[in-house]
Amino acid sequence: MTAFFPSKCATVGRSLWGSLGNNSSGLLRASQEMITKLSCCNFYSQQQRTFIQMRTNLKVVDNSGAKRVMCIQALKGKKGARLGDTIIASVKEAQPRGKVKKGEVVYGVVVRAAMQRGRCDGSEIKFDDNAVVLVNKQGEPIGTRVFGPVPHELRKKKHVKILTLAEHIA
Repeated sequence: MTAFFPSKCATVGRSLWGSLGNNSSGLLRASQEMITKLSCCNFYSQQQRTFIQMRTNLKVVDNSGAKRVMCIQALKGKKGARLGDTIIASVKEAQPRGKVKKGEVVYGVVVRAAMQRGRCDGSEIKFDDNAVVLVNKQGEPIGTRVFGPVPHELRKKKHVKILTLAEHIA
């Protein structure tokens, strides 16, 4: 649609300003450049939503003591992690007297992802942020509470304990 729009304007501009001579071609070029710049700005202002991959910062939504972690490795998939996948992360920010400390390497389950995911009924789910719940090596949550919405797709990935701790299941 965006590529089609300037050419349509150019056709209308030529028919309206065709008799004005050389001056109209300059006006026409300027309007085409402005429309192209506007469409490019609109394209770049849209956020690119991708997999959770190495060096992605994630918010921690449990009471384990960590506030923010950075993904080191996604344990499943070549491209990265999606909803319900387990990652290895490094704690970047932590509360002073929490269960985990800054600099620790921890496991986490992705409970919210900005990348959309299709559901069986044809709808799609996506969140505003990337969030994780910290777990131990056996997959049990470190914290005792989970804040914010959690998708029910975690049930298929065998993370039922996280669903029972969650406030709201989306």
